[in-house]
Amino acid sequence: MFRSYWQDTAPAFDGSATGDPEQSPYDVVVIGGGFTGLSAARHLAAQGVKTVVLESSRIGRGASGRNGGHLNNGLAHSFTAAVRHLGKERAAMLYHAFDRSIDMIETIISQEKIDCDFRRAGKLKMAEKPAHFDALRHNFDALRQDVDPDIELLSAQDMKNDIGSDAFHGGLLWKKSAMMHMGKYAVGLAMAATRHGAAIFEHCPVTQRHTKNGLHHLTTPRGTFVARHVLLATGAYTTGPFGYFRRRIIPVGSYIVATRPLDTNEVAKYLPGNRTYVTSKNIGNYFRLSPDNRLIFGGRARFSAASNPHEDEKSSHILRARIAEIFPGLADIGIDYCWGGLVDMTRDRFPRAGFANNVWFAMGYSGHGAQISTLMGMAMADAIMGRPDHNPVAGLKWSAIPGYFGKPWFLPIIGAYYRYRDLVS
Repeated sequence: MFRSYWQDTAPAFDGSATGDPEQSPYDVVVIGGGFTGLSAARHLAAQGVKTVVLESSRIGRGASGRNGGHLNNGLAHSFTAAVRHLGKERAAMLYHAFDRSIDMIETIISQEKIDCDFRRAGKLKMAEKPAHFDALRHNFDALRQDVDPDIELLSAQDMKNDIGSDAFHGGLLWKKSAMMHMGKYAVGLAMAATRHGAAIFEHCPVTQRHTKNGLHHLTTPRGTFVARHVLLATGAYTTGPFGYFRRRIIPVGSYIVATRPLDTNEVAKYLPGNRTYVTSKNIGNYFRLSPDNRLIFGGRARFSAASNPHEDEKSSHILRARIAEIFPGLADIGIDYCWGGLVDMTRDRFPRAGFANNVWFAMGYSGHGAQISTLMGMAMADAIMGRPDHNPVAGLKWSAIPGYFGKPWFLPIIGAYYRYRDLVS
């Protein structure tokens, strides 16, 4: 039960390197075998760049294989909030980057013939309170005017064709959003990278690093890898000699359950729109149907920096209670899978990518990584090759969090604050 549906139902990756590191330097060492790292490795290798991926566990075993299966365009914030924080030009650039990344995923799937159940489904964000619908309407006006004329505002009555629940007061529909099988995409992307010439070493964590004569020396249990460039793509799973990034990334648990498959009548009754769905509270939920019609239902059920069977089980009870609130007829539905994953949050919830601490990096997706990580990996690959990289967050300031060194002692305080906000908003 305590395993990711995406990992459990994906084919095994059989392209892992079995030998020792090459003696001559690699052009690029990519640390992290998720969507960011694999996307970068594929792009680099296809251009003839000698590339190796070092993954501490198995391909797609981190956030890329432990999420809700959404490819949602739009930002973690409201667009109006992003404009206040970033300015209109940067906010629009970042907004469109999500669209471009989903387009890239669709293109890669076609080019590499990856069977991963990709489908343009649309994302419906649903207002849990009347005031939330007013906020969605305000955001809708700004989005329509500045970045997304295809977005649609739905009344509670309009939503009846999309979701069989009386829990919401209307919603906002992003039509370009998609969904896919995350485990199958991770394996397909890894196989594509190896076909183009990249080497992938699994169970190969980096434990030490130093530079000598302008080259990076990375110590691992498999030996020492030497490279001209390093790309760090580990997000909330960053360990080893990368304390600079751990002071800037807050790992936050997000927890998910997958029910038994729904029958045809249940699908038609509860989720006839077959989209990706998100709710409007700060401590909200997200859900969709799996390719075999399971309800995959997740959320930040508890503010914890841990993901293990004990934490996942406690969170599953909270998620089951939320399923019952939204869909009373599914209150007693069987749960077949229960898993958690760590989200790589930044203080302002905007991603970061660029060059710092002598390495290239892309991370901090703040719960929106599945959709933008493919683009960010390719952008960093282009930057390494000296090409225009179209990095939507280039140069965005990223300070360390005061008093924070990698253990998020403040998460319970943040959780209490957001629960209060949800109560009074």
